[in-house]
Amino acid sequence: MPLLLRASLLLCLSTASVIAQTTPATDPGIRTIADANKNLTGRAPHGIDWSPDGKLLTFIVDEPEASSPGKAGDIVQIDAATGRASVLATAEQLSKLTSAAVNEKDADHRSRYGMSAYLWSADSKHLLIDNGGRLWLYDIAAGTGTLIVDTHEGSGDDPKFSPDAANVSYLHNHNLYIHPVAATGKETALTHDTTDTLLNGEVDWVYLEELDVRSNYFWSPDSKSIAYLQMNEAKVPQYPITDWIPTHATIDNQRYPQPGDPNPAVRVGIVSTKGGKTKFIEVPFSSNNDYIPRFGWVDANTVYIEVLTRDQQHLNLYFADARSGKTRVVYTDTDAKYLDFSTDLNILPGGRFLISSWRDGHAHLYLYSFDEHHPLAADATLTRQLTQGDYEVETVDSIDPKSNTVFYASNEGSPLEDNLWSVKFDGTSKQQLTTGRGTHGTSTSPDGVHFTDYYSDATTPPVLSLCTVGQSCAPIWKSKPLARATGVTSSIVTVTAADGKTKLYGRLTTPASTTPATVPLILNPYDGPTPVSSIRNSWGGSQIFNELLAQRGFAVLDIDTRGSGGRGRDFQQAAYRNFGPVQFSDQMTALDQILAQYPQLDSKRIGWWGWSWGGYFTLYAMTHTDRILAGVAVAPVTDWRNYDSIYTERYLGLPSPNATPDPNNIYAIDSPITDAAKLKGRILIAQGTGDDNVHMANTIQFIQPLIDAGIPYDLQLFPRKTHSIAGPTARDELFARILWQFETYLKP
Repeated sequence: MPLLLRASLLLCLSTASVIAQTTPATDPGIRTIADANKNLTGRAPHGIDWSPDGKLLTFIVDEPEASSPGKAGDIVQIDAATGRASVLATAEQLSKLTSAAVNEKDADHRSRYGMSAYLWSADSKHLLIDNGGRLWLYDIAAGTGTLIVDTHEGSGDDPKFSPDAANVSYLHNHNLYIHPVAATGKETALTHDTTDTLLNGEVDWVYLEELDVRSNYFWSPDSKSIAYLQMNEAKVPQYPITDWIPTHATIDNQRYPQPGDPNPAVRVGIVSTKGGKTKFIEVPFSSNNDYIPRFGWVDANTVYIEVLTRDQQHLNLYFADARSGKTRVVYTDTDAKYLDFSTDLNILPGGRFLISSWRDGHAHLYLYSFDEHHPLAADATLTRQLTQGDYEVETVDSIDPKSNTVFYASNEGSPLEDNLWSVKFDGTSKQQLTTGRGTHGTSTSPDGVHFTDYYSDATTPPVLSLCTVGQSCAPIWKSKPLARATGVTSSIVTVTAADGKTKLYGRLTTPASTTPATVPLILNPYDGPTPVSSIRNSWGGSQIFNELLAQRGFAVLDIDTRGSGGRGRDFQQAAYRNFGPVQFSDQMTALDQILAQYPQLDSKRIGWWGWSWGGYFTLYAMTHTDRILAGVAVAPVTDWRNYDSIYTERYLGLPSPNATPDPNNIYAIDSPITDAAKLKGRILIAQGTGDDNVHMANTIQFIQPLIDAGIPYDLQLFPRKTHSIAGPTARDELFARILWQFETYLKP
């Protein structure tokens, strides 16, 4: 039998064996591959939203409960004052609202970026339902839906009600439209560009992914105008995403700026909702395509525009007169390395705004004031810093201007946990609103009276509750009971970083064995910059798969090193111009400490796996040490010149302009390709061929030097799959293949 055929047959038999071993067992505490890709505790309601008057909480049922009304697909409403639940719209009613098909990429984006399935009108009397792009107006009182926008192939993205609830706006073919709520009305095109490289109000991939932009157009408070961002992508290079499934392969050319490439050219325009010519606001830009990550309305005549320089070290906030186009810088923020850009600007009544800054070393909230009647008359002045301390304000949940209160989430008390807090604009009455050690995902009602709390900790599956501020909470959804994993221990561990002083947190999952040097250890860190730490006192993540690995005799260690998030400016900026080396030194130092603390772990049998940045880290580790016997890199970046401009330049700056990379350039130093010939251990690379985030080019470029050096490798491709490699069939195959890798190369 030819060697290649025999190897392939052995691989198939071994993989089949793994899958066979993962069928459900009689012991409910035994985990399987299928378990790792299911939500064993049940699917919580999604699409959670408050009516604009704050009286109703609504959500879409995923899995019905006997104690609650509604079947799968129903929209349920809860009266916030009484807690009474009822069905607002049934799945049968909604199913009549036929939709266009959603392709793999669009479905992935809608899920990944949290795009809403329905919107409330400002009068709290209607819902706007987006079914695959076609827009339906659902009359709550009548219980009927009316198709108001049907462009046959779908309307595009980002539908909105006007503030007066008289019109609906939406995007189609890169242009901005409005349509009267009355179905008999006629749509009006507000922009008329016919080129595919001009996006009017539309969010492109890189702004969506790296600047957390979810919309690029906004109604004026008086419903008479719309401010929108026009993005010109003509100079942005294209990346070909190939679909090899058809007999004749097709190519989707994605506009994707890589480090040093031209970014989309952007400008803010103001257009009347009656139509007519757009008035573009002119703000200063550098020659290197700066960013407009946020903009919106201060009042009916004034817009604000944030300009972030390409090096992401300077932020200017402009106020602009919507009629004359006159602008003024009213606020600036700077950082010698890069700014933490993660929070929206919140315009408040009475000539005030709230903004987040890293300026004191942590993400905190600052209250500014300006001339309410003449916003461009003078610079904004700092009123006070609202929050301060050794913790991060993660998000502004909501603001109640009537009570002068801001509700926000922070990890005050522990970087492993978070809670909902509130504080008055004058800095008084700060209080913690959620209780329980763990994590709390919250949403406060517009009137500031109620909030939802999605709570869990490391041993408690999620519970969703409806709470009244300062009073009690009542569960509205609970997880299904789940047996504890048999023979598995999981705990939070602490170690010291390579600098000898910084405390690091991690999670270690181990099998029951205590016999010295018998348990192989798999490292599974992410360690890229993130808004919050990946080590959390919360339920979920890769917990079930880690338990499965432990039941197969492996221990799993995940450590958050310097360079990751949730611990302040200095902790995260440790990786500035140092992507890989600092995390690697911390990881290896942590590994030695854990091996010393847990003698059952076998220091001679170490594995490593990760996804995305974690996949990059796997390759970096395996090309910089011979201690890793086996690894798995899923969708890895292999050369940071391949990744997008906004993310990469934030941490590494601009790449060398030389055609031949400078070996001393940080891009070369931090690229696993540079040291691919030094790879030790057996590597498996898994990749979706339709990945529009980390492109296939990364995998191909890393494989070539392995071939040149005669280094064996394993490759698992998933046709058409995007960065998430979503879907039960693909996920089961992926996790079975990961298990096979470690069973084969880490076991004796």
